[in-house]
Amino acid sequence: MPVPALSVVETFHSLQGEGLHAGRSAFFIRLAGCDVGCPWCDTKHSWPQAAHPQRPLGELAAEASAAAAAGAAFVVITGGEPLQQPLDALCAALAAAGLPLHLETSGVGQPSGRFDWITLSPKPHRPPAAALLARCDELKVVVTGPADLDFAEAMAAEADRLRPPAAPGPERLLQPAWDEPAARELAVAYVRAHPAWRLSLQSHKWLGVR
Repeated sequence: MPVPALSVVETFHSLQGEGLHAGRSAFFIRLAGCDVGCPWCDTKHSWPQAAHPQRPLGELAAEASAAAAAGAAFVVITGGEPLQQPLDALCAALAAAGLPLHLETSGVGQPSGRFDWITLSPKPHRPPAAALLARCDELKVVVTGPADLDFAEAMAAEADRLRPPAAPGPERLLQPAWDEPAARELAVAYVRAHPAWRLSLQSHKWLGVR
């Protein structure tokens, strides 16, 4: 029986640069493949799945265990769009590392895997699956212009609607597109006036770390 494997762009131990867990030590597994096609994406090299090697899941789990021993607090499965590959076996293999598993997704693709934290970053041109809106812990919307603010509110309202009445909604974050001052000013002004939202910055880029 062949060893289960997935197409992987890279793995690395660094700090989470974005979202609610920014600044924490984390081990990243960047999976290959994405057909969402965001024009401002900073990992376009991850889009063609066939351009990246297949790596055995046991090898990835061993790296995650080594990162845990070196101080990583959790594992981040990112991409690309990680849900374009099946994640059940990967999550099972990573359990040996004993770390919480975080997923970063646009919500496009078939949900798979078991995660302790889901960051959903939905895109207007490829809306997310209802299952991801209902399950996400963190809703992080990239801001490039005013229309993104309306989209963010619509996604937050839909996420709340899909949950049981007593269940809390996701954390709400606006993240201005990198190196776009107008987008940054827009997001800052909106968060200042709407306390349900908070600002997310790509701190790893400011710091110059991976």
